[in-house]
Amino acid sequence: MIPFAMELLATSMILLTISYVTFWLTKLVLGTGKTCYMIDYQCYKGKKEMKLDTEQCAKIVWRNKNLRVEDYRFLLKTMVNSGIGEETYGPKSIILGEEEHPTLVASLSELDDVFYDTLDSIFSRSNISPSQVDILVVTVSLISPVPSLASRIINHYNMRSDIKAFNLSGMGCSASLTGIDLVQHLFKTHKNKIAIVVSTESMSSHWYCGREGSMMLSNVLFRVGGCSMLLTNDRDRKKHAIMKLKCMVRSHFASDDEAYNCCMQIEDDEGYEGFRLRKTLPIVAGRALMKNLRVLLPKVLPLWEIIRYACLKSGSKINLKTGIEHFCIHPGGRAVIDEVGINLGLSDYDLEPSRMTLHRFGNTSSGGLWYVLGYMEAKKRLKKGDRILMISLGAGFKSNSCVWEVTRDLDRTNVWKDMIEKYPIKQTTNPYLEKYAWINDEDMDFVTREDADKILGFA
Repeated sequence: MIPFAMELLATSMILLTISYVTFWLTKLVLGTGKTCYMIDYQCYKGKKEMKLDTEQCAKIVWRNKNLRVEDYRFLLKTMVNSGIGEETYGPKSIILGEEEHPTLVASLSELDDVFYDTLDSIFSRSNISPSQVDILVVTVSLISPVPSLASRIINHYNMRSDIKAFNLSGMGCSASLTGIDLVQHLFKTHKNKIAIVVSTESMSSHWYCGREGSMMLSNVLFRVGGCSMLLTNDRDRKKHAIMKLKCMVRSHFASDDEAYNCCMQIEDDEGYEGFRLRKTLPIVAGRALMKNLRVLLPKVLPLWEIIRYACLKSGSKINLKTGIEHFCIHPGGRAVIDEVGINLGLSDYDLEPSRMTLHRFGNTSSGGLWYVLGYMEAKKRLKKGDRILMISLGAGFKSNSCVWEVTRDLDRTNVWKDMIEKYPIKQTTNPYLEKYAWINDEDMDFVTREDADKILGFA
């Protein structure tokens, strides 16, 4: 994904050193500002009737009468090689066969399940009532109704009339960190406040029913999920915090046409709406992450490591573990996780939380990072003083990253509690690979849909 990122960083090490010194002098002179503490977070776990294994997903995809057999083979190959397991969750309306005629009611119902399941848990566990919330940020990229989704939550919980509410759309998989960045900036001018960030995505209203190759992928890669986060800058609540935000860096490339167009919601030539993912995406993502890390690394790594790296030959990797203990990489896909791991010099142990999150919950868009964090916590990896690097990439094109410091040993139960003992799964090969072995047979491209129905057992 970013084969050149680390090499290009070598050319700017002098700037990094200057940036490092400037950053810490500024902190010394101006002080640390208002610290953003995380009190709690809650990930969504779907209901049993929403379970979506490969076989059921294959049946749902095949319901698209516009698909040819070669299109179906392409999608099946993607499914069985995606790293996604057999216990992920899909939208109820899609499972029930309503994808061709999406309704606003179904879309809002899907979002309501995530909103209120996660928020109810946070309010109950924290002993903070909805009326105490001062700031609300909701991030859902693909649907923006009127009244807003933030207003919907305020109405449901009868929140205060002076609450500062923000509704962010179109941010893609990087939206969650965008929401937190907004909160931390508000904290700088608003003392002793409590904030909620809610991040999820609407799938049911944006199922693609056409046959454009670059637009079909979202149907088989994305799953239902989301997370709500409780934040504060009130030092009296510091003892309840689980983490504090050390730094945040956001990079945006919308001024570049290639970056802007690589991930886009469009209509195909037949008028079917969907989400297009271009082949240039990995290159764009690499550039965005490279620029992001160039700014981030001086803020989190010791100066001696930056100087050491500057003296090494081109092609060597900087040792991120001199300033970071854990890595939350957005679980957007097996190839994304593996490539980031290679280029950042991470081990299988470092990548395990992201890989296992992809396997258990799939790509849940902006909520995915928090399932990765939940895995680390469920495995009791997170100890007081540990630093966690979160990396997210999203349409625009955006690269957002931040570093959290764990404020106490974490051993709480979370969304992983009923399954964590099964992980890590050593072998993530899809169990349906043998059944769908025919997808590698190019002669199948000439089979009719009727014959394919019989082969698949759908007739």
